Amino acid sequence: MAEITGDQRVQSEVLEGLATAVNHRRWFVELALPYLGDNPIEIGSGLGDYALEWAEHLPRFTATEADPDRLVSLKERLADQPSIEVRQMLLPHSERGDYSAAVSYNVLEHIEDHVGALDSMRQLVRPGGAVIIIVPAFQFAMSPADIATGHVRRYTKKTLSAAMTEAGLQVEKIHYANALGLIGYFMATKVFRLMPKEGPMVKVYDTLVLPATKAAEQLARPPFGQSVFAVARTPA
Repeated sequence: MAEITGDQRVQSEVLEGLATAVNHRRWFVELALPYLGDNPIEIGSGLGDYALEWAEHLPRFTATEADPDRLVSLKERLADQPSIEVRQMLLPHSERGDYSAAVSYNVLEHIEDHVGALDSMRQLVRPGGAVIIIVPAFQFAMSPADIATGHVRRYTKKTLSAAMTEAGLQVEKIHYANALGLIGYFMATKVFRLMPKEGPMVKVYDTLVLPATKAAEQLARPPFGQSVFAVARTPA
């Protein structure tokens, strides 16, 4: 039986704090846009920040949330967005769909049966469509903040690629993102044992460091990063 892991109150506080990292979010919005197609579904929409930005570019969008309380908040926030459908969804499940893509940012690390979750995403997507994933990188960075928010693992390119392949997906692109962010996250959460919430450090990084990091990584992919970004295809 699938379960929602982690302290939901802490998760919501972290989501609210990181919502202020506008440049970071826009970078990750751009990473997925070329693969979303005309009718994607997001798994784990949280507060709806990514859904709102993606939906600006698409005729239809489906946002989902597993936690009942956050689902209510999500429906309220997106109520005036006629192109966005909001529904509850908890992975793994056996539902089949015809979405153009499934996109899920920082969700898979919460799910014990991550291969089952990826298989569920595969079955939601039409043949040849994309499954687009971002997850936190490197097990050595597992911190009290990860544990409090319900992370059961962190990933490398190799482990995420293996899980996607086992779920019947064909990996098309996979790389690390936000190299300097990994160093900052490790120092803040592992060394100083802070939670990644809104504050001066987040604002300074997002305003000053993040744009330079993004520009550099568009020229050359780094050998490490705070996140792993992957795109895989469902068999045609």
